Amino acid sequence: MTTVTAPGISTTASTLRRLYFVRFVFAIVWALAMFSTATHLGPLAVALLVIYPLFDVAAAAIDARASRATGSPTLLYVNVVVSLLAAAGLAVAGTSGIPAVLRVWGAWAVVAGLVQLIVGVKRRKMGGQWPMIISGGISVLAGGSFIASAAADNPVLTNAIGYAIPGGIFFLISAIRLGRAAKAN
Repeated sequence: MTTVTAPGISTTASTLRRLYFVRFVFAIVWALAMFSTATHLGPLAVALLVIYPLFDVAAAAIDARASRATGSPTLLYVNVVVSLLAAAGLAVAGTSGIPAVLRVWGAWAVVAGLVQLIVGVKRRKMGGQWPMIISGGISVLAGGSFIASAAADNPVLTNAIGYAIPGGIFFLISAIRLGRAAKAN
């Protein structure tokens, strides 16, 4: 059941709905591109790994701007900073090898997942947020898994693909569920 009670929710829901559809498409396209290069840590793989959190920066900035009418966007700005740090960290880690990349990617997934989970909980009344809450929780667990897998004998980048695809699907589900809130006036 979707509940729309505060002014500005339908506008925010409409913006988030469009943003979530774009995030779904981006995640799938990124995963396909990453799949083609994930066998080794070359320049293209590093570039793709850096682009992912940079896209998150742009998405969080759009989300923060749209969310001003429905609450404080402070956590979204935290996500912008964390994702910028992750992008820089991934660029540096890319010169050190896959284990370093997995540690940075994992730390970013944990923090960004916590932010996503908390923001989703705060937005429950808007509707369409359970996929974001679940996705945030899974991101925290996946981040821990990336950090742990960095210590494996033969760590691989393909786990990052397994992170992007479900995340994209959760964005798609949330976008569909936000349809009712976006139409409400």
